[in-house]
Amino acid sequence: MKPMDLLNLLSLTLRAAVSPEAAVLALAAVGLNLHYGHTGLLNFGQAGFMMMGAYGLAIGVLLLGLSFAGGVVLGLMFAVLLALLLGVPTVRLRADYFAIVSLAVTESLRLLFRSSWMQPITGGVQGLQRFGDGFFAWNPIPAGTYELGPLHWNEAQLFLCIIAWSLVVAATLFVRILIASPWGRVIRAIRDNELGPTSLGKPVLLYKMQSLVIGGLIGAVAGVLLAVNQQDVNPETYMPTLTFFAYSGLVLGGVGRTWAPLIGVAIFWMVIAATDGILAAAGGFFPWIGAQQIGAARFILFGIGLMLLVIYRPDGLFVKKGLQRGA
Repeated sequence: MKPMDLLNLLSLTLRAAVSPEAAVLALAAVGLNLHYGHTGLLNFGQAGFMMMGAYGLAIGVLLLGLSFAGGVVLGLMFAVLLALLLGVPTVRLRADYFAIVSLAVTESLRLLFRSSWMQPITGGVQGLQRFGDGFFAWNPIPAGTYELGPLHWNEAQLFLCIIAWSLVVAATLFVRILIASPWGRVIRAIRDNELGPTSLGKPVLLYKMQSLVIGGLIGAVAGVLLAVNQQDVNPETYMPTLTFFAYSGLVLGGVGRTWAPLIGVAIFWMVIAATDGILAAAGGFFPWIGAQQIGAARFILFGIGLMLLVIYRPDGLFVKKGLQRGA
């Protein structure tokens, strides 16, 4: 690889690490960290909460004539409703059963939203578009191009990036405060041994529901940001892979650690971008590596790396051996 190609690759990976897409995934992982890392809820349906936030925004603005803020509130209400529908009958299940149910419910909702008879409301397979003008109307940044080393944005991209990462930091600090509170100590006790808090008279199911709702709301905010970034809400966006991407970032940073989602997701996007760049360069030497093969090969390589991580560093890259989760 030529020196200039190497510089372009480094620039590409850095842009990926601070992109709005990385912020969206980090925010989703913050919610998953509360669910799984601190409460022990193995939620495979975080994409469903993101879908609720995104569709709530789009439906509120386009169909109900709400303001952007009103659409966001509607999306959050949809997420709370999903948490109640999902959690009330299933939160008492074991972690593996809850994971299966959360995945099934999310996929059922996605298929429902893309169905033809829901098309007047959700847009069906075409989805809904152009509903984020109210967000960008708040932008105080003057029009122009802004650069910071290899990074560059226009005023809309910079505004979205600042808001997205500010929300990630705010959500992370909020979860940290929650976990340090008496409520958080009960949540961690439930994760470690549910019988202990139950024997002390704690309403374990209520605590689990509260955690599910809060983490789901954080996921819904991530869905709103994703929708604004894409200016499109499409059911194909909210495939199960979206949840597993968030889990990948969480595992990379360290499950149950405060800043794990931010660090892990940044590494995840850098690895994906670097792999794409390397495979694209390798296509000049290996003619059988085409555009379609690159998409499959990067996930094969990343999957191998993730398996090695789980085997040799199950607590994440930045957790010392023997250090318990939640420290």
